[in-house]
Amino acid sequence: MLLCIFLLEVLAGVLAYIYYQQLNEELKLNLKETLIRKYEVGSYEHITRAVDKLQQEFKCCGSNSSSDWKENSWVMDTGRKVPDSCCKTLTEKCGVRDHPSNIYKVEGGCITKLEKFIQDHLKIIGAVGIGIACVQIVGMVFTCCLYRSLKEGPY
Repeated sequence: MLLCIFLLEVLAGVLAYIYYQQLNEELKLNLKETLIRKYEVGSYEHITRAVDKLQQEFKCCGSNSSSDWKENSWVMDTGRKVPDSCCKTLTEKCGVRDHPSNIYKVEGGCITKLEKFIQDHLKIIGAVGIGIACVQIVGMVFTCCLYRSLKEGPY
């Protein structure tokens, strides 16, 4: 039974790694589209807050670069070059100027920063998983020893 549980955990780890690659590709394809189509659209307020938080937390601007925002109608209609969340010092209408001293000009945009964040945390999750697997293997060895000693005993 312990061996079955252990094998299921290994399978889950392999599947997580495989689907991480697919998730990464989907993220690249959809983040720019989300920035262009759903930022500051009435029914997508939660997306606007999430994008603003992403840009402020990771100190980045746009999916691949700050020029991604040129295709967003809200940004263009308000006279900004980028949303205010791209600014190094967040103030009202600071996105009017897109000079590197004013906004985050990160090579690769937010995608690069987000990928690095996920990869760093996957290492931690992987290390914890390996530690748990080692404890389970030791448990299986002790279980086998206990079974053998009970089998040899007078019981």
